[in-house]
Amino acid sequence: MNRIEALNILGLDADADADDIKVAYRECAQILHPDRFSNNAKLQNRATEQFKRLQEAYDFLTSGRGSKGPGQGGSGSSRSRSYQSSMSYYDAQLAGLAAARVQLVAQRDELLDKRRTALFTILVGGAIALLTLRVMSPIVKIAESIAAASAIGAAVQFGNIHKTLQIIDGHLADIDRQKKEIERQAQEEEEEDE
Repeated sequence: MNRIEALNILGLDADADADDIKVAYRECAQILHPDRFSNNAKLQNRATEQFKRLQEAYDFLTSGRGSKGPGQGGSGSSRSRSYQSSMSYYDAQLAGLAAARVQLVAQRDELLDKRRTALFTILVGGAIALLTLRVMSPIVKIAESIAAASAIGAAVQFGNIHKTLQIIDGHLADIDRQKKEIERQAQEEEEEDE
């Protein structure tokens, strides 16, 4: 892992400083923490993997291995640096939210695909079960039982996926609200400095 890869994981640009890294890490950690997905084992496992990557990137950047090289810092007046620092703080928060949003959207897209597959299975299994009701052959009855069981299993999976999608949509709405609040705070601070 290099500095750029670690910063990308946190959703930051190459000019991010230690404060930006800390803020972005906290934002991402709050949103991607595996405990937030405790009701869905698959999402929790995926969040655990992403959380580990997030932790590795943060550890790399804070250990000194991912620090900026000489000459990468800026210069300017103290007021300008203060303003840039506060704007970097907001930029880091927004970048962290953007990174978390990307992860959640990817999870949501994967679940939507699984939900479509489950719906197809429900429809096909139900159709097979209905078509074989009149036939008394033992083999057909076995096929009917298998189709009905797979349709029931897919219906349960469909319900679980739907609940998880609602949770993810709630998290995405939270991210959008946080983003608007951060943008509002940054705008107010920018107006105060002018």
